[in-house]
Amino acid sequence: MVRERGHLRQEDMALMTRLSQPFLSMLESGQRRLTNIDRIIVLLDGLDAPADLAGPMLLPQAAPTLPLQAVS
Repeated sequence: MVRERGHLRQEDMALMTRLSQPFLSMLESGQRRLTNIDRIIVLLDGLDAPADLAGPMLLPQAAPTLPLQAVS
């Protein structure tokens, strides 16, 4: 739907999302499903999906903070 409403070719979407054109074709035809979280993130990132629509998976991961220790 995004591709058609944006008047994009599958090749255009492949360049934007770094997913192959044959893979996108299989997605559209229902031959494949998008279940791998890494590919979902690549697709959403390539489409510049807003984080509030895509969920927390597109938010940059903050480095874990370590508890501060007192120095004596």
